[in-house]
Amino acid sequence: MTTPVLDHWVDGKAWPGESTRTAPVFDPALGTPQREVRLASTADVGAAVAAAAAALPQWRDSSIATRSRFLLTFRELLNARRDELAQILTAEHGKVLSDAAGEIARGLEVVEFALAMPQLAKGDYSQNVSTGVDVYTVREPVGVVGIISPFNFPAMVPLWFFPLAIAAGNTVVLKPSEKDPSAANWLAELAVEAGLPPGVLNVVHGDKEAVDALLTHPDVAAISFVGSTPIARYVYATAAAAGKRVQALGGAKNHMLVLPDADLDLAADAAVNAGFGSAGERCMAVSVLLAVDSIADELVAKIAERMAGLRTGDGRRGCDMGPLITREHRDKVAGYLDVATADGAEIVVDGRTATFDGAAEGFWLGPTLIDKVSTASAVYRDEIFGPVLSVVRVAGFEPGVDLINASPYGNGVAIFTNDGGAAREFQRQVSVGMIGINVPIPVPVAYHSFGGHKASMFGDAKAYGANGFAFFTQEKAITSRWLDPSHGGINLGFPQNS
Repeated sequence: MTTPVLDHWVDGKAWPGESTRTAPVFDPALGTPQREVRLASTADVGAAVAAAAAALPQWRDSSIATRSRFLLTFRELLNARRDELAQILTAEHGKVLSDAAGEIARGLEVVEFALAMPQLAKGDYSQNVSTGVDVYTVREPVGVVGIISPFNFPAMVPLWFFPLAIAAGNTVVLKPSEKDPSAANWLAELAVEAGLPPGVLNVVHGDKEAVDALLTHPDVAAISFVGSTPIARYVYATAAAAGKRVQALGGAKNHMLVLPDADLDLAADAAVNAGFGSAGERCMAVSVLLAVDSIADELVAKIAERMAGLRTGDGRRGCDMGPLITREHRDKVAGYLDVATADGAEIVVDGRTATFDGAAEGFWLGPTLIDKVSTASAVYRDEIFGPVLSVVRVAGFEPGVDLINASPYGNGVAIFTNDGGAAREFQRQVSVGMIGINVPIPVPVAYHSFGGHKASMFGDAKAYGANGFAFFTQEKAITSRWLDPSHGGINLGFPQNS
């Protein structure tokens, strides 16, 4: 039987490109490849950029009303067919259907926020700054935008970026992860159905060759990226050196500090949901639980009790957690349990010994809880990106805050407490971009912006919200003087009275 091949999407239609390289796309719950995806050459990326550049003048000059109507239609189609997209996400990423539905819901929020574009696009106007002189600003699109999105949110992360970029009048070349690429094509095809002109949103699949081609192409004006910190740093340095504006969101090692006065049942529920949702493959997952010594034993016991009720398996079978994205990644994550043992930690719940409701060949690792983790261990230092929750015991509030601030990452953090003063001091002291107070995964709503501090964020424009819209536009300031015909065409006030 012939294996289906996923083409690129360029100029409003499927396009095979010139490259003959492909890569397998697995169903992680089955452990077998379901299709191949094409891997673009530098020339293929160039063709997609050329299509976007050709579509730019017409789309840039389209009315605000035209762009708003497209966004409204696209939003309605996406909302109506969200279950179809969720099936694609589960089949290629492995996350359970409820997680897939949540991902789409968060993406829809950004589409709805993009409908506020007429308000965000307004400039400022200052009349008579000098006699007969006005100054005003306008916001215009930057041009062709490159988007490089990760495997863990194959629908949500593209939706963080391209609706705002398109609303602002830009055209887009999207390079999704080659591990789960089909959602990107599905979204691009839906956009054409919603009335988007060909060439405004293009999709090229590929690996490092495609990424480098986007980062260095002279006709690409801006790059939006989400991924690991080493790659985010590379993307930022390479694209910035090529003269592009860049927003590059990197990795994380998110901490959750639990104080003795906290509701421990609430904290335990939160730790389980935030640590193991989407198999821990999300940059806002809680991976380190900082438990104050006096309540650590009780809290660890409550978490372990809840973990015993979790069901890991095929995301289409009503399970609580699905597989990891690839066999190699599963093995890498599982390897940290050997590191933990060697470093003297205590494995409370071992995900390697769990039973799984799915095919034996699936990329399985059950939820894992490790207690008494040393901060010198790689288990603590590394971004594991899997269903592994590490417990580090601390003496109190200040040592916990010191550990958080000593981390090279600063993406998300949470505190669980019933002390308002402690919570207020916590949000003031920690150097982290997104903070939860009795909220384990503090992802901002679409009209705020998403982004971290330190090695979790390269560039100075966060994703979506007002920051996101500003990233996709450039400002012009116009100083205007019109001659006064009542004085024979002579302006009497400028510059003498300025």
